Amino acid sequence: MALEIKPIGQVVAGRTAIADDFWGGVESVIQLDAEFPLDSVQGLEEFSHLVVVWHFDQASPDDIEYHARSPRGNARWPATGTFAHRNHRRPNQLAQSFPRLLKVDGLSLYVTDLDAVVGTKIYDLSPYFAEMGPRGTVHEPAWPGEMLANYWTKPA
Repeated sequence: MALEIKPIGQVVAGRTAIADDFWGGVESVIQLDAEFPLDSVQGLEEFSHLVVVWHFDQASPDDIEYHARSPRGNARWPATGTFAHRNHRRPNQLAQSFPRLLKVDGLSLYVTDLDAVVGTKIYDLSPYFAEMGPRGTVHEPAWPGEMLANYWTKPA
């Protein structure tokens, strides 16, 4: 059975250009749909960070790749499978971001470090609970750190 979901809002302010790096300090606004009552965000301002689920809706569905490939086409990094990547080339083109919540103003959520551009559809959001984060030691290969060295650098 297929899951059918509809957006709950969209990014209405922030970065407009799609890019691989330099997302640090970008301030954005997530506008929730007007159908939600104002108290649907009550208490959210008490949290420092959100978990935001969004769709790479500005990417082409034809750009999905199921085979192993080097991240960003860089042969220095090992070919890894679709589910070892965090980009738009995955089957449902869904993403998660963990932006810092700056302010709640009605159904407008002001955030920083959301790596989604203006117009991006938001499908879900919740506060980040530290208790629900990774448990135990987190480990990863070296290539993600190398690839993302400038990801959170502030744009020039």
